[in-house]
Amino acid sequence: MRRMISKMVPMALCFGAMSSGAMADTIKPMEEKPNILWITMEDTSPHFIGCYGDKNARTPNIDRLAREGVRFTNAYATGPVCSSSRSTIFTGARTYEMGTGNHRSQYPVPEFIKGFPYYMKEVGYFTSNCGKKDYNFADIERKKRDAWTKDGKVGWWNREEGQPFFCVFNQNDSHQSRTMSKPFDWYEKNVLSSLGPEQMIRDDQFEMPPFLKDSPEMRKQFARVYNSIKLTDVRIGELLKKLEDDGLRDDTILFFYADHGEGIPRAKQNGINMSYQVPFIISVPEKWKHLSPWGTGGVTTDELISFEDLAPTLISLAGGSIPEHMKGRILMGANRTPPTDHLVFSADRCDNGIGLMRGVSDGDYFYARNFMAYMPEARYKSYTEISEIMQQMRKDLGEGALDELQESLFVPREPEFLFNIKEDPWETKNLADEPSQQKRLKKMRAELKAKLVAERDVHLLPEYEIGLVSQEGTAYEFRLDDNNYPIEDVYAAASLSGFRGADVTKKQVALLKDTNRFVRYWAALGLMSQSKQDLAPYEAEIAGVMNDAYPPAGVTAAAVMWKNFETQAAEDKIKDYFQHDNWFIKLMAINYLFYVDNREPFIDAVNEINDHCRKAKVEKSEKQRLKYVSTSCIIFFEILEREAQFVAK
Repeated sequence: MRRMISKMVPMALCFGAMSSGAMADTIKPMEEKPNILWITMEDTSPHFIGCYGDKNARTPNIDRLAREGVRFTNAYATGPVCSSSRSTIFTGARTYEMGTGNHRSQYPVPEFIKGFPYYMKEVGYFTSNCGKKDYNFADIERKKRDAWTKDGKVGWWNREEGQPFFCVFNQNDSHQSRTMSKPFDWYEKNVLSSLGPEQMIRDDQFEMPPFLKDSPEMRKQFARVYNSIKLTDVRIGELLKKLEDDGLRDDTILFFYADHGEGIPRAKQNGINMSYQVPFIISVPEKWKHLSPWGTGGVTTDELISFEDLAPTLISLAGGSIPEHMKGRILMGANRTPPTDHLVFSADRCDNGIGLMRGVSDGDYFYARNFMAYMPEARYKSYTEISEIMQQMRKDLGEGALDELQESLFVPREPEFLFNIKEDPWETKNLADEPSQQKRLKKMRAELKAKLVAERDVHLLPEYEIGLVSQEGTAYEFRLDDNNYPIEDVYAAASLSGFRGADVTKKQVALLKDTNRFVRYWAALGLMSQSKQDLAPYEAEIAGVMNDAYPPAGVTAAAVMWKNFETQAAEDKIKDYFQHDNWFIKLMAINYLFYVDNREPFIDAVNEINDHCRKAKVEKSEKQRLKYVSTSCIIFFEILEREAQFVAK
């Protein structure tokens, strides 16, 4: 049963959205509704915004919004990278329900899942989006047409006279391309050249986060964060002036937020609090202050909110009908729903970097669960590896110039993290093993399991499976059938992954014989985190799984065998999987080699794959996937070259 939101708009208005000429004489005048403006910025954590306490930041326009509105200290993206985050923003559904968490992937979602502005259009709103539309699913052009009245370089000035508007303006000057990934001379041309001398933040005018080395080379790179945010603040000021000059500020509810965490190592794409927590402000004019449960004018609230709440809130404010698949809260207005005491988050593959993390926050503590703990925090992702700051970090690592915290980014991770984010905002001390925190840890672990099992997290399937399912249907619907997807069994196997020791190893080896292919995959994947000593008694059993009928289980078992025993059979089997006709199996095979000691036997085979990927004539979507395989090939050779340099020194 859909939740019908009717208190703010008469029934006649619902008919007013129809195009029937026969009803025109009976339509009553439209009830006045608030204009709504979204100003979104990219890749920014509250840690670097003035009104959130950073005295080094220069963000007067954002700070002004906070003085005039409501500043949220516990606002969160649901995903740690743009496409997964925007997937939930646009649809109001979670990526782990739709299968849209892998950046980027373009798998289909059910027809009934529409972009939420569609429901605002139904009740008379002009809807426009000026900026990013990275929603990460198939058939996106049609869904965008359904959602937006106008799309592109447009705004409220394109609407019909008197028509209420919902307009989005995306500011991209704080994107990771500016703060990290593009070359420094590109940043100088595209960011610094747009700032006056008095606006620029010098290399010595901020404090370095403790997880990054405080050196001239790193300061030069990290200043990019502050200057990119400064330029974004300037652009926000220009947009606010346009709104005021058009006489609309007093009629418009304004939302300001970032799409996920900061575009630096350890934040965006990572899976801890800094990946998800965002600056978030709602500014409500006097005319509409009755819609704000928090008040107006410089208010701060610690209420937990996430991007899952945006779609139902906006539809409710517009007077529309909220579809059943939207499970987020209504934050404002007469239909506001009660606050929650915790939120759940998800991080999956990013570009070529396979990964799977889930998280829970209660606003004071953040619990992170890493299901692929054999990889370090700074796992090999192309968009990170091309950056000068990451290259400097790896150089410092090789020269032994990092402290213990900074080095921790480059070693295999723990399966669980618990951070006190109020007292330790940089997340430097993992409390998961602290005796005093065990009750909290178990509670948050249970909250995570309850959510993922109840909503049947489809990303517990390897992406290989999501791709197969998407050829005939959708991952969203596939996950709902327990015959297809026995979530309790799959979660039980996945819940072992990352934990180390002989007892866990024994359980995982037993699951290698399970009749369910997804359970066997998770059993093999869990063994990637185990030691050679604990695996040795089961070498023959693991070797047998290299020929598993389910390729994700087989290629993973082959990687476990090569990592620990370096058998000829494992080498041959990995090379066989290089030739698999499914792109994701190729990607898995190469990525596993990032985290083994001996890569030399695979040089020629990886070279051949890279050649094939670059020359293959395939459709656009497959081209993108082969690009991820190719970038992993390139990283493979960069690792070898870097290690050779360190050996030479």
